[in-house]
Amino acid sequence: MWFSGIEAKQPNSAIRKSCRVQLIKNSKKIAAFVPRDGCLNYVDENDEVLISGFGRRGHAVGDIPGVRFKVVKVSGVSLLALYKEKKEKPRS
Repeated sequence: MWFSGIEAKQPNSAIRKSCRVQLIKNSKKIAAFVPRDGCLNYVDENDEVLISGFGRRGHAVGDIPGVRFKVVKVSGVSLLALYKEKKEKPRS
C-alpha cells in the first residue's frame, strides 16, 4: 500500500488523501480515497483494507480524478469507528 495526495480538479484547490491498494483477487493496483480529516493516520503499510465503490457505478466522483473506490475498513475495524475513537485497531 502506498499513500499519496491527489490534486482536486479545477476550480477546487485541495489535496485529497488516497492510497494505492493491491487487490487480493487479481493483484491489480487501484487508487482508493481515504475519507475524513486525519483518517489516513489509521491506515498503515501492509494493512488489509476493505474497499467499496465510490458512487456513479465505476466512474470517478466529484473532483477526484481517477479514483473509483473508498476505504471502509482497516484490519477488520470500521474506519468510522476508529475516527470516532469507539474502537482501536487490533495489535498484530
